[in-house]
Amino acid sequence: MYIERNLSDNDAPAGALRKYKILAGRRCLMRLMFLGATHEVTGSCIYLEACGKKILIDCGMEQGKDFFENEPVPVPAADIDMVLLTHAHIDHSGKLPLLYKCGFRGQIFSTCATERLCQIMLRDSANIQMFEAEWRNRKGKRAGREEVVPLYTIEDALGVLKCFVECEYEEETMIAEGIKIRFVDAGHLLGSSSIEVWITEQGTEKKIVFSGDIGNINQPVVRDPQYIKDADYVVMESTYGDRSHGPRPDYIRDLTDVIQKTFDRGGNVVIPAFAVGRTQEMLYFIRQIKEEHLVTGHDNFEVYVDSPLAVEATKIFMERMHDDFDEEAAALIRQGINPIGFAGLKTAVTSDDSRAINFDESPKVIISASGMCDAGRIKHHLKHNLWRPQSTILFVGYQSAGTLGRSLVEGAKQVKIFGEEIEVRAEIRVLAGVSGHADNEGLMRWISAFGKKPQKVFVVHGEDTSCKAFTERLREELKLDAYAPYSGTIYDMAAGEFIRETEPVPVQRKEKPAGGRQNTVFERVLAAGQRLLAVIRRNEGGANKDLAKFADQINALCDKWER
Repeated sequence: MYIERNLSDNDAPAGALRKYKILAGRRCLMRLMFLGATHEVTGSCIYLEACGKKILIDCGMEQGKDFFENEPVPVPAADIDMVLLTHAHIDHSGKLPLLYKCGFRGQIFSTCATERLCQIMLRDSANIQMFEAEWRNRKGKRAGREEVVPLYTIEDALGVLKCFVECEYEEETMIAEGIKIRFVDAGHLLGSSSIEVWITEQGTEKKIVFSGDIGNINQPVVRDPQYIKDADYVVMESTYGDRSHGPRPDYIRDLTDVIQKTFDRGGNVVIPAFAVGRTQEMLYFIRQIKEEHLVTGHDNFEVYVDSPLAVEATKIFMERMHDDFDEEAAALIRQGINPIGFAGLKTAVTSDDSRAINFDESPKVIISASGMCDAGRIKHHLKHNLWRPQSTILFVGYQSAGTLGRSLVEGAKQVKIFGEEIEVRAEIRVLAGVSGHADNEGLMRWISAFGKKPQKVFVVHGEDTSCKAFTERLREELKLDAYAPYSGTIYDMAAGEFIRETEPVPVQRKEKPAGGRQNTVFERVLAAGQRLLAVIRRNEGGANKDLAKFADQINALCDKWER
């Protein structure tokens, strides 16, 4: 993944290649390269080179089906100096352990809450990678298949967690000579941020803002997004760039209606929810429903949170409630009320706890991860409830293309879970308006807050149609110079011009070649070698005595392995 590659004539569209070759010959002061979540929603990653530093903004994992090939990070992982992390969701943070595995040992700047959430989310992601590799190896051993190696391990996750540097909202932090940053509450998730970056190099000053995921207004628990007033360049998301959430619904009324009708039928309400963020919002709503006795005839109904990650995340939300909750939730805290806790709330941590839920025939609410139904314990609850007309599957978050959740929302009549065909007879509902993302009007409100028009706005983090539609709206309504880059696009911020413009490259679906294990391990050896080179370069100018000792150690290692 993090292998340096050379540009060939096939890497650029006609007309752009000559310009690239001309401009590539001179040094760019401030180079911006788009890698992931371009015309797609997940896998956020942007490369920034300035003041001699190599920086990533987010390093996310792709979730669901990807449609376009992503450009790799253009330098070895060991050469990356730092990462600026907007928030903890896996599509923004999920490949940080892989970065570490490939040699990264720099700093990761984030808010305090983001660091705390990553402590559990990255470890959980590593455990999933290791479990899936073990499961595939058990199945493949009898078939004589090559051993599958996990993308990264728990050791990689624990290693990268040591790289975090916590920052407070609204505090300016110098991260390198000539580079200053500030985190601003994006209102999307506990700890989520937009990031302001000021760069001064060789007399040139530029400010770039990375929006991160911009939050929806009037949502429970987290504050509304804070607005930024100025920037030369803006990189902003467009998840709902072509859609409106519509009039703000009465969440309590709508959720009560779903629970009441489902319980009256004798079924379960199964809520696929992101373990971090959406689960806690659902608990906030259900606490009020139970407190006001809005569901009748089913007093003291039970609510299960079936996700070890969600249980741990809820604890972190409780720890941070005094610092990061919005005013409405803070008012409850001042009254001695836990905004996300109530009688009848049960947690399932072990696998036995999880299985026991489906042996209890009384109607209940089951909140389980993952929110898009593509992994985790939610698949077991779907297997037990999708075929039951009494039950309801209630979706409360965005469903990426290619996920099981998206198929169900779009009306699939039959789905495959754990290799078994399941008939969809349960009621499928969507709780309208519940989204951690701003809709198209919210996005327009955020970008319109800039008092002076940015020099250019780069639109990312949206499906192809959404990304294009929002870019056109920025051009037509706000007269902004808006551009939706594809992966591999490079822009010189100091000169204000493109170094390279790319065309979309559709993903080629290929079978993985045999011998994947050996290739993967060898790539890890290559990454270790790249890290060694990075260490050597950073020690240039050191004491001769120390460098001589270092050279002897390297030569001794080479002698040992030379064949």
